[in-house]
Amino acid sequence: MTEFWEENFIDKQEMWGFKPSRSAVLTKEFFIKKGIKNVLVPGIGYGRNAQVFSDNGMTVTGIEISKTAIEMARKHYRTTMKIYHGSVTDMPFDNKQYDGIFCYALIHLLDSNERQKLIQDCYNQLTENGFMVFTAITKEAPNYGKGELISKDQYEFHKGAKIFYYDRQSVEKEFNDFGLVEITDINENQPFYLIKCKKSIDENKK
Repeated sequence: MTEFWEENFIDKQEMWGFKPSRSAVLTKEFFIKKGIKNVLVPGIGYGRNAQVFSDNGMTVTGIEISKTAIEMARKHYRTTMKIYHGSVTDMPFDNKQYDGIFCYALIHLLDSNERQKLIQDCYNQLTENGFMVFTAITKEAPNYGKGELISKDQYEFHKGAKIFYYDRQSVEKEFNDFGLVEITDINENQPFYLIKCKKSIDENKK
C-alpha cells in the first residue's frame, strides 16, 4: 500500500485538485456547529480536505502513508499542522485525544481486520462527546463486482487497490458498537456514505 500511494502521488501529483470534497465541507460545517477544536485526519493526503478545517480555526493533525504527499501539503498550504508519516494501520501515533476525526475515502481500501482496527483506534482517540466522520464507497459504484474477487464485497479492479464496497448493513455491522448516529448518501466522484459516530459518555467502555 505504501508503494501504491507513493507511486500515485509521484506520478499524478495533485490528482484530486485543491477544492475540498463535499464531504469535507459538510463535516467542517458540522464540526463548527458542534464546537470541535482539534481534528485528526487519517489519510490526509496532500491536505485538500484538511485545510478547510484549519481555515476555520481548528487545529489539525494528520497521518499520511506517502512522504511525497506530505511534502506536497507543506508546499501548497505552507501548513504548520503536525503530519505523522506512516500507515493508519499503525495507529496511534500519539497519545492525544481529539474532539473530531475525519477520515475520507480510506476505510474501504483496508481489509476486514484493518477496518475494525482503524475504527477502534479512531474511537479510542476521541474525547467524550467527540465525533468521528468517515466516508466509504458503496455498492452503487460502477466498479462494484468488477475485477478480482478478494473477499466478500471486496474487489481489486486497479492493481494494488483492493476496495471493499459498503451497503447499509455492513456499515451498521462495523460501526454500531462505536456510537453510530447517522448514515447519509453523498455523491462525490463516486457514490459514498457519510458515516457519523459519537463517543457518548455512557458508551465510553471500549
